[in-house]
Amino acid sequence: MVELNEYECEMLDAVLEAFGIPDSLTRNQLLTLFDQDEASAFALIQILIREGLVAETGKHGDYDLPEKLVLKLKGDKFLKAGGFLKRYQLEQAKPTEVNSILSKLQQQNLSLQNEKLLNQRIIAGLKTRQYIWWALMVVALIIGYFIGHAVKK
Repeated sequence: MVELNEYECEMLDAVLEAFGIPDSLTRNQLLTLFDQDEASAFALIQILIREGLVAETGKHGDYDLPEKLVLKLKGDKFLKAGGFLKRYQLEQAKPTEVNSILSKLQQQNLSLQNEKLLNQRIIAGLKTRQYIWWALMVVALIIGYFIGHAVKK
């Protein structure tokens, strides 16, 4: 979807709401909705057409806007589901959720890094103790060897 601001979303929803019982709008009705600003009307109508919510009928003639727009069933359902404004609000809410998840992941990562450092220190301490025990056993063997040779003489 094209990046739209809140005002544009409201205008798109207003156009969809303006479709009456015959489910169509004429070029003149569109221009009235947009205060005769054909450029803005054309730009927003193109979004509705790309989204597949409305269809053009009639010839364009010398104008950018079509003679008539017809509301498709998809457009009616889309509007009843909240329209562009609801979609915009949902998109605006996503970064908060993403930031919250990101924050939790960063906290968990920091906790795991701290746990890793603690485990590395414990392992280093155990290795040091192991080397000390090996050294004491070698010393004990050497002392035993010399005591054994001193006793035989």
